[in-house]
Amino acid sequence: MEHLPLLSAVCVLLLTCAASVGFFAGGPAAALGAATGVLIVTVSYSMSTLVIAWADTVRPALLMPLGLLTYMLKYTLLGIILAYGVSTDWPGKTALGLGIVAGVMVWTGVQAWWMYGRTVGK
Repeated sequence: MEHLPLLSAVCVLLLTCAASVGFFAGGPAAALGAATGVLIVTVSYSMSTLVIAWADTVRPALLMPLGLLTYMLKYTLLGIILAYGVSTDWPGKTALGLGIVAGVMVWTGVQAWWMYGRTVGK
């Protein structure tokens, strides 16, 4: 849980940048799509972190089942959102996908950097 404030701050910065780039590249719809994509990743990854941390404090035996259930729900919801987004004529759908990709890459990269600094940097 210690990494969550840093990751949230980085994702807020990414959301702002993604919305700006989306706006300049494709107008308001692309700005909304890019920002929504980053927000979806931020919320889903934060939810996973909180559920796993809660399970670890309450009963460590629940860690694996709840972690897997959370990931299953998260990726099912993401798949539904993307499937619906691809089937529409909304002009921000490409920016939505790119926002999701950017969010995943940035969250994963910052979390790996944070963990590396906590374990190897000592």
